[in-house]
Amino acid sequence: MRLKEKVAIITGASGAIGEATAKKFAMEGAKLVLVDLNIEDIQQTAATIQEIGGETIGIPVDVTNREKVEQLMNKTMDHYGRVDIVINNAGITQDAQLVNMTEEQWNSVIDVNLKGVFNIAQAAAKVMKEQNSGVIINASSVVGTYGNFGQSNYAASKWGVNGLTKTWAKELGKYGIRVNAIAPGFISTPMVKKMPEKVLEMMKKKSPLNKMGNTEDIANGYAFLASDEAQFITGTILSIDGGVVI
Repeated sequence: MRLKEKVAIITGASGAIGEATAKKFAMEGAKLVLVDLNIEDIQQTAATIQEIGGETIGIPVDVTNREKVEQLMNKTMDHYGRVDIVINNAGITQDAQLVNMTEEQWNSVIDVNLKGVFNIAQAAAKVMKEQNSGVIINASSVVGTYGNFGQSNYAASKWGVNGLTKTWAKELGKYGIRVNAIAPGFISTPMVKKMPEKVLEMMKKKSPLNKMGNTEDIANGYAFLASDEAQFITGTILSIDGGVVI
């Protein structure tokens, strides 16, 4: 077990990638703190983890709320006594072309995808500095490198995540803290599967492998970067995209 006895906080834990990551981490021996907005969703994910023998607690948190994030860290420390891994996976989209995007659409995506990542990482880093160890992994996207039609807000947020990742790697390395990010390409989540077949085929053809990834592909990436196998990797944006960005 690569993550045996490690305490991992996973935000956006009730989403497709979040739940797959939670399952992977549980199978690798991690103790989990599942974080999402809705308590019912968290409880459902927690029940799934417990069914496979995982140890977990679920805490509803709005990652844009600094007070709630501080409470999350306090509850985690009270329950487990340490924080070894943070998976900053929470994120949303509110798509619109530049001339049509509302201020609310812009603000909501930046708040969750960028400010939320900052809030969680800052609170966790304070704990990790005291431990002189830790791993922070942020959810980026290929859109954060190459942009995407109708996603000014999402692209800006993920571009920002890349910058935060590299900056924190430089700042926190001397405390034994590694910071990396994963940039998924087209992933076959339940939401994506509902798209028209024509759109799905277009997504597949963008990859040299002629297919989309699955949630386990991203979970595997998170598990690798969180493990000691990646002990000399920091400041990296790992693309898991089937070659879309080549």
